[in-house]
Amino acid sequence: MREQRIKKKIDRAKEARRRARGTVGSPPPQRVIPDKRRKPPRHKKPVIDDGYSS
Repeated sequence: MREQRIKKKIDRAKEARRRARGTVGSPPPQRVIPDKRRKPPRHKKPVIDDGYSS
C-alpha cells in the first residue's frame, strides 16, 4: 500500500508577503550595521622617535 502524503497547511502571513512582493516588489536588502564596540580609538597618541633606541 502507498503512504498518503500529508497536505501542506497554507501559512497566511507567508502568502500575504508573497502577494505583496508581486505587487510592490521585494524589500530592500538588509544593511549591515558596524559594531561600535569594535571601533578603534579616535585619538591615538603619536609615536615619538626619541633617537635613543638602536
